[in-house]
Amino acid sequence: MEGAAAADGCEQRSYWRCRKEDFFPEKSFESWSNYRTALRQTGHRILDRLVGRSDEGTELKKLREQSENEMKRCLNWWDLTWFGFGSVIGAGIFVLTGQEAHDHAGPAIVLSYVASGISAMLSVFCYTEFAVEIPVAGGSFAYLRVELGDFAAFIAAANLILESIIGTAAVARSWTSYFTTLLNLPANSLVIHTNLAKDFNLLDPLAVAILIITSTMAMISTKKTSYFNWIASAVHSLVIAFVIVAGFAHAKTSNLKPFLPFGVQGVFRAAAIVYFAYGGFDNIATMAEETRNPSKDIPLGLLGSMSIITAIYCLMALALSMMQKYTDIDPNAAYSVAFKSVGMKWAQYLVALGALKGMTTVLLVGALGQARYTTHIARSHIIPPLFALVHPKTGTPIYATLLITVASACIALFSSLDVLASLLSISTLFIFMMMATALLVRRYYARGVSSRLHLIKLVICLLIIIASSMATSAYWGLRPHGWIGYLVTIPLWILGTLGIQLFVPQCQKPKVWGVPLVPWLPSLSIATNLFLMGSLGSQAFIRFGLCTGIMMIYYVFFGVHATYDMAHAHPDEALTKQAEKKGDMEKASAEL
Repeated sequence: MEGAAAADGCEQRSYWRCRKEDFFPEKSFESWSNYRTALRQTGHRILDRLVGRSDEGTELKKLREQSENEMKRCLNWWDLTWFGFGSVIGAGIFVLTGQEAHDHAGPAIVLSYVASGISAMLSVFCYTEFAVEIPVAGGSFAYLRVELGDFAAFIAAANLILESIIGTAAVARSWTSYFTTLLNLPANSLVIHTNLAKDFNLLDPLAVAILIITSTMAMISTKKTSYFNWIASAVHSLVIAFVIVAGFAHAKTSNLKPFLPFGVQGVFRAAAIVYFAYGGFDNIATMAEETRNPSKDIPLGLLGSMSIITAIYCLMALALSMMQKYTDIDPNAAYSVAFKSVGMKWAQYLVALGALKGMTTVLLVGALGQARYTTHIARSHIIPPLFALVHPKTGTPIYATLLITVASACIALFSSLDVLASLLSISTLFIFMMMATALLVRRYYARGVSSRLHLIKLVICLLIIIASSMATSAYWGLRPHGWIGYLVTIPLWILGTLGIQLFVPQCQKPKVWGVPLVPWLPSLSIATNLFLMGSLGSQAFIRFGLCTGIMMIYYVFFGVHATYDMAHAHPDEALTKQAEKKGDMEKASAEL
């Protein structure tokens, strides 16, 4: 697509610009009078956006025009597979495994990784079908706009941007900690100590530096970023291979007894935590717009990388459990201490190097994926459309990358973000649950095709699935040793899923690749994500509710008006075309 020209045929505008119309081009913000009028119509506009849904054509063509230039189609399945490794395998496996094995699961931590891996794979299936069918940079935001409407997509967009900023800042702070370990320096020796308030008094300029380096690489070239990711991920893979082989070489089966010291409850409690070692795969779906052959490359890249990653995680967890008794595992430096206990003290530096490499690629691939989410969100005008612009030479969304990088760097400089860790977890699970719901809607409802009766049946069945899944999660939290409640909640979940299969006809089938065993696998994804959400505790839900409230304030005063104007942008043009079409028909009739 060539650069868009200004109105009335003016020459192409410069990429580097910063004018009011680049931030607030909508009619509602042209004047204070227009804005007051828009505010008076807020209720009507929210209702319009609540029921309004986009379509594939809009996402694939019309919205992409907002970027003025095309992203370069330069990726294949090999790139996506390594991006999968780079975005998922970070410090989580090195940190969370020892923590959860010691505190909650014991040697059965391997089962926790199996359970969370299955849940992650269910979400991967849903993402893969959407990415093949709607290959745009927006990922889950674009898919939800099509299937669940603008309002649901806004909730997803707000959580995605929040996750991007806070999650990136947290990884950058962790990068500094592991770099300190690698240099064998005391903790906090590379941060600046100040007299600011507690939890904000340790400034981390190194975290800011690594964010600037990785985002700069992402802005220069997607393909060159892929090359670097190959190299870094290959080094990381060698470290992981060493950990697995050396771990099993010093393994003792006696360390696996007792296998379930904390019971089944401990396994699932740990699964809710280690699940987030799988986080980041959704960044791969945002690469669809830059993939040469999405129908082939995305399933191979996403499903292939996640299958291998699940196997790697299980082997690493088992190796750790067999090297040391779970009571002796160090929650803070599990692998380093474990190798030291078997006479391989030098291995702690290799482990630190592996974690450091992993976090570097997580930041690198995150800079790519998060910017592409942000780009498509800006295309819909939920945030200012300036951030949708793609640079004509690099073919990358520089403004969107800068937005996430600058915000993350500001937070990483001041805060360690420990308080917000569970908030990130609940946001991720919530979006994955919405994605599974959207897939069922996509398969069983089509505008203009499905009857009202079929729609009512689908809604009732979905409500039963979601309500029974929430009830199962709540019962697990309130009565961890009970079983009577499951005799009600689980049959209700089966009933809701079976109701869709038997009484609601499928209206759409995937053109190329689709999720198998529909509606059962998407329904199971809803259940597992809600179950894991329920394992996070009340504080996570309180913070999630507060953040959602702040997001809604933004939506009421800005987001709903911008997206409403975008959706109803050219009513005069539509009327003109209808009049022209009517005139042509009358002319043809007269000639006949």
